[in-house]
Order: sequence, then C-alpha cells, then structure tokens
Amino acid sequence: MTMPKSVAEQAEGQTIPGLLLRNATEYGDHPAVTSLDLEGHPTLTWSEFRTAIAEVSRGLAGLGLGSRDRMLIMAPGSPDHLVADLAAVHLGAIPCTAYATLSPDQIRYVARHSAAPVVVLAGAGELARWLPVLDDLPALRHVVVLDAGSIPAGDQRFTSFAEVRETGRAAIAADPDVFESSWQSIRPDDPLAMIYTSGTTGDPKGVVLSHRNAIHEGYAVQALHGSPMHVTNIAYLPLAHIAERELSVYMPILWVGHVHTLADPSAVVTALGQVRPQSFFGVPRVWEKMVAGLKNMLGAVPEDRRAALLEANALLQEGYKLRSAGQEVPAELAERIAKTDETVLAPVRALLGLDKLLVPASGAAALPLEVLYFIAGLGVEILEVWGLSETTGAVTANGAGAFRAGTVGRTLDGVEVKVAEDGELLVRGPIVFLGYLQADGSIKKATDDDGWFATGDIGTVDEDGYVRITDRKKELIITSSGKNIAPTHIEGLLKEHPLIGQAVAIGDDKPYVTALIVLDDEIAPGWAAANGVEGADTLDELAAHEKVRAEIERAVESANSRLARVEQIKRYQVITRVWTPESGELTPTLKLKRRVINERYGDDIAGLYTGSPAPTAGA
Repeated sequence: MTMPKSVAEQAEGQTIPGLLLRNATEYGDHPAVTSLDLEGHPTLTWSEFRTAIAEVSRGLAGLGLGSRDRMLIMAPGSPDHLVADLAAVHLGAIPCTAYATLSPDQIRYVARHSAAPVVVLAGAGELARWLPVLDDLPALRHVVVLDAGSIPAGDQRFTSFAEVRETGRAAIAADPDVFESSWQSIRPDDPLAMIYTSGTTGDPKGVVLSHRNAIHEGYAVQALHGSPMHVTNIAYLPLAHIAERELSVYMPILWVGHVHTLADPSAVVTALGQVRPQSFFGVPRVWEKMVAGLKNMLGAVPEDRRAALLEANALLQEGYKLRSAGQEVPAELAERIAKTDETVLAPVRALLGLDKLLVPASGAAALPLEVLYFIAGLGVEILEVWGLSETTGAVTANGAGAFRAGTVGRTLDGVEVKVAEDGELLVRGPIVFLGYLQADGSIKKATDDDGWFATGDIGTVDEDGYVRITDRKKELIITSSGKNIAPTHIEGLLKEHPLIGQAVAIGDDKPYVTALIVLDDEIAPGWAAANGVEGADTLDELAAHEKVRAEIERAVESANSRLARVEQIKRYQVITRVWTPESGELTPTLKLKRRVINERYGDDIAGLYTGSPAPTAGA
C-alpha cells in the first residue's frame, strides 16, 4: 500500500512556471481567470492564460527585464495584472504589487528601494501618483500602462501593455523555443515575488518569497481543508495583500482553480451573488460589515419572519459552540439544526451567494467572537487563520474538522511554532520567507541560526496545539503603573457594535485606558433610520444625537463588563472623521497606524487625561 505524500514531498521540486505548464497541457480548456469588471465577464482558459503570460514575458524581456530584477505593479486585480505578474516570474524577475493608496513620497521610497527598471500601472489614477516622482527614479527605464488611452503623449518611457504583448508574440513567432527555455533554470528556492509590508512602525520592508514558500503554503492549506480541484474564488483584495496573493495567484495554479477578479472591493457583496464561490477570504472588516448589514436588514423584516430567523440563528450557534468546545452535539439537537438549516437558513445563504462555500476564512486581525458566532448561526463557519507576509500567509488555521472559536487554529503541515520567553511567537518551516530586500539588491535573511523567525506577535499555544494571538509585541500598552495591556482585545470588543467602525485604545505611560471611537460611516445612517433617529444626516450630527451617544455608551459599558478592571475604558472620544488608508490612519490592510493616530489626535488624547475628579466613561 502506497502511503500518501506529505506536503513537503508534494511541493518538492515544483515551481510556479512548471505548474502553469502542467495546467495548460492537462487542463487547457478549464476556466482560469474571469473578469467581473468587463462586459460579458470574459474568461481565459488555462491554455489561453499561459499563452498571454508567454507573450507578455517575452515582451518584458524586450524591455530589458531580467533575472532578479524587481518589477513593481500598481493596478487593481484583473486578468492583465495576473498575466503581468506571472510573465515576470518566467524571466526569474521578482514582481511586486504596490498598494494603490501609496502617496507620491511612499511611491518614491519603494521605487528607489526596489530599483525596479520596469513598472506596470493601470491607468490615469496611478499615473497621477507616479508622474511627480518619475524623474527621481534613476533605475526606472520603462513604464507599462494597461490603459493605453491614459499614456502621456510624447514620453518615450511609456508603452502600452498591448504593445508589450504584441512584441512578445512576434518574438515567439520568430523563435518558438525562446519562451520555454527562459524559465527552465528556475529552482524552488529562487525568488518568486516580493511584498512590501504596511509600514505600521517605520519604512516598509521588502519581503521576498520563494517558489517553495508559496507552493508549500498552498499544498498545506489544501491538505487541511481537503479542498477539491477547480475551486472558485473572488479576487477583490489588493494583490499586495499576502492572503489575496496566495489565494488568487498561487493556490489556483496548484488546484487548477477559477479566479474571478474584481477591481472594486466595495462591490464584493454583489459579486458573491454572481459567483457563489467555493472559497472566500474576508478580512475582519468585511465580515463585520456583512453582519451589521444583515442585522440592520432584519429590522425591516416582518416580525414573524424575523423571529424565525433569529431562532434559527441561535440554534445553529448552539451547535457550533458545542463543537468548538470539543463536545458532541446531542442527536436531537443535531436533527433540529439540520431541519432548521434546510428550511430557514439555506435560502438566506443562497440569497447572499454563500451557499456553495467550502472554505470561508478570515485573517489579518482578530475577528470579534460575536461576528464569528452570528455568521456561524447562518451556517457559514468562518475559519480564522494567522500569518504574516513573511510566512507566505497562514502559519496556523482552523479547519472544518478541528477548530476552536477564539483561536487561530493549529500549525499547518511541516510548520513549527514556539513561544519565546517574552511571549513572542516564533515560526520555522518551508513557508518562512527568504529575507528582506536590501537597497543594494541583496536579500538579508531574517531567521536565527536555527531557522526561527520572530513574528512580533504575542500569543499562547494550548495543550491541544491551538494558538491564540493576544497582541503585537510593539503595540502592547504599558500603563504608568506598569500594567501590560493588549489594546487589540479592547478594540475588538468595541467594534462588535455595528455603530463603531474603528477604535483605538490609548494608555501607554498613562494612568488608565481611554479610547478614540470612530463611527462607521456606512452602517451608522442605516442604524439611525432603523432606531428612529431623525434630523441627523451627517456623522457630526449623528455623533451629537442623544440616542447615538447613549448607544455608544452602552457599547463601551458592554466592552468594560468583559475586561479586567485595569483594562477598562475610563473615558472616550467619538471621532466623526472616517479613517481610511487614504486618510492615513489605516494601513492598506486596515490595521491601525498608531503613531499617526497619536500624532494627529494628540489634543483629543490629551483632553482625555485632564480634569478633576477622576474621569468616567463619556466623551
């Protein structure tokens, strides 16, 4: 009897170009990439996808892009984006998608640091960010633009994506072997891609990943979930995000999946109904907004129907919580759950486009338990994961057959985690990146002599191997009395309320904890309408309304009831300016930029620590 191969054995010797050749040869007629942004939703088969990659690869070679060169891409997700990325890979170059929210100064930094000779831009919006700094980029030789109509006239540095592909097509026609010979020397431990970190604590770092990193990660995730071949998904997050890059570039190559690209993340709810994907990854904010929207919608549902939905939700939550605790669901309860799910909740999932989901996942930050439980009550059990760009995505993950709510699951196959003396989590295994790109083009290893990478995350591992993340090492609050407090736990409890879009806990070197609370600009108006708030149309007016203020007060009290006394919020300030990556308070992955917030709201924070007698909860 032949033993099944381990993940490491499956990944051994594999490269992304080799797998793409397999797909085009053995699964050439299967759909590979569909654009949800173009009329008619055109689709490339795996054969057509690889042909496009080959032609663009030779076109980029004609521009001088070569092995170990970096190539920056700033564009929304699209088939052309994927083609450009993988075309560079076949040359041994290192593609890197930059977040579209970068300012010209940030663009100057990553472009100079990467020394990219070629960049690929989507169109006019991206050009507006790049034009002010182009003359300050000595390494840059060519700018390829996907939208030919937006190219500045008369500037020889610019060429259209279509021209690059046409040049490559002609090169292949003249020498049919030129493309196939271009990638044969690529090895599993060669660089595959680079991701610049969000820069929450300083300048972004260039995280260089290998073929082995991405392929081991993909096989390990597939093994955990038992995912079938040809899984469908929606690529709507930026491809600068490690989760989207792994889920929508590399994993579909492994399991011959079908990716649906979507440029506008705000349209993902509509896209879910169109695609009904089998795999869907949402950062916590996506799931939070979905739950808040559903709860608001329930207010307009007839009373008898609303009662039935809430009762069904509670029933499924009961079964989920039992299984999460490792307990068996009694047969009678299991039968009631199955019947209720089929008659009440299955139609809701179909309406939302979640009825075919095999792997609903969340990561990048902690998902509030209330959100996790409510979604589970719909029959969609979100599997939380934990990982970093430096670990090619997930280090740990919950699986449908082994999960524990409130944790980020157990380590993937072939990966090790241990806790350092100060509580920091260390990771070792084939998914740990090659190192950080240096300004001279070298790659500096970031592991110790034994191969351990220090993640910067503080956490615990229980006796069953489940990992809990408590905070970032550099973000822990240490009060003036010396108490160590995890701010993300406090912030997560606050954000369980749909009115609260963002929250930041303050208290480092202070006598007690305070908070800045940001109203959710999308959810707050709907909540107000459903709760009889009149005459308040703007966020400023909503924040001043007595009903809204009373509700925020209840949200703070609810959070405090679940916190230790030293963690409790003593005062807070409601902020009516929306925080976004563009406004600067959030990273592109929606993490808080605490340094920016502390500087920008210094006066508000100072006001929370003045006055006598000792302050209590209130703005």
